[in-house]
Amino acid sequence: MSVWLPGAPCTPRACVEPTGSATAVPLAVLRLVAVTVLVLAGIVLMPLGGWIPAGQVRRWCRWIVRASGVQVRITGATAPTGGLLLVANHISWLDIPLLAAVRPARMLAKAEIRRWPVAGPVAALGGVLFIDRDRLRALPGTVARIADALRTGQAVGVFPEGSTWCGRAQGTFRRAVFQAALDAGVPVQPVRIRYRLAGGGASTAPAFVGDDSLLASVWRVVSTRGLVAELEVRDAIPPGSHPDRRSLARAAQPGTRAEPRSAHAVLAS
Repeated sequence: MSVWLPGAPCTPRACVEPTGSATAVPLAVLRLVAVTVLVLAGIVLMPLGGWIPAGQVRRWCRWIVRASGVQVRITGATAPTGGLLLVANHISWLDIPLLAAVRPARMLAKAEIRRWPVAGPVAALGGVLFIDRDRLRALPGTVARIADALRTGQAVGVFPEGSTWCGRAQGTFRRAVFQAALDAGVPVQPVRIRYRLAGGGASTAPAFVGDDSLLASVWRVVSTRGLVAELEVRDAIPPGSHPDRRSLARAAQPGTRAEPRSAHAVLAS
């Protein structure tokens, strides 16, 4: 277990409930194909990423989620422009396109992904920032690279829990990455992600935890009826409002800050 990227105790057997109300298999297969086509289209267009408008990137990310049969509800503040550290709790592979639907960002990922066939080169081409979980000495260098990206006006997306959780339990935001926001003098945008069924009850079906395979998790999502992804975009934490990374991480942690005074829906689909 890494100091920076700890493992969550959640496992598919203990935490992920049965699918319950399921879609017909042909519809689930159609959703799976649609998600695959959209992802492949994104890979093909990735070399042109710098010329594609941010609004189109957000739409593409929402299409991926909607193609999987999941409704998207985003409420709260609007993410500011310029350098921004975008942080969220981590439950599912769906979190990545959902976070990009709030604002396209360079993601922080584990270094092992860089060595994966196809996915590794694609991730590197897409501007992913990698962190070596097994080398604590490499952490300051990673924080410095994040700060450099933030200083150039880019958004960087991070899941500071360091591991996926089932959604009913959650981890503690690790504070190291918040040093990058302090060093770059940029705001932090906290986002809270929840998954529910159309009837309102919380769902762990989208969770991607423990020894769960990506294919099993994707199939569980596309075959579950009535899934809703809810994103609460909280007010950005302005630079200089917290003296150190510990207090900044605590302020960004879901459930530790006051609700926005004037939350408004910015997207419902």
